Amino acid sequence: MHAEDDFNDDEQQLQIHIPPETQRGVYANQTFVTHSQEEFILDFILGGPPMGILNARVIVSPGHAKRIAATLMDNIAKYEAMFGEIPQPVMQQPDPTRHH
Repeated sequence: MHAEDDFNDDEQQLQIHIPPETQRGVYANQTFVTHSQEEFILDFILGGPPMGILNARVIVSPGHAKRIAATLMDNIAKYEAMFGEIPQPVMQQPDPTRHH
C-alpha cells in the first residue's frame, strides 16, 4: 500500500478534540461573507439592538468554501425531506415615508 492510498482511504477517520469552551457553540443570526483571491472570510454575528456582536470569524480556502456550500445544500435538502420546506423570510423594504 502506498502513502497516497492511505490518504484516500475512506475508512480512515480523523480524531477531533473539542475543548469544553467550544462544545457549547455560539448562536449567530447574521452572517457576512467576504473574499479575496486566496480566502473566504465568514463572520458570524449575533445581531440585535443597539449593536451586533461578532461571535466567530472563520477563514477558509476557496476550495473549502465550495465544499462547505455543497455540504450545507445537501443537509438542507435532507432537512427539508424530513421536516418540510424551510420558508424564505420576506425581506422588508425600508419605508420611504418613515422618518427617524
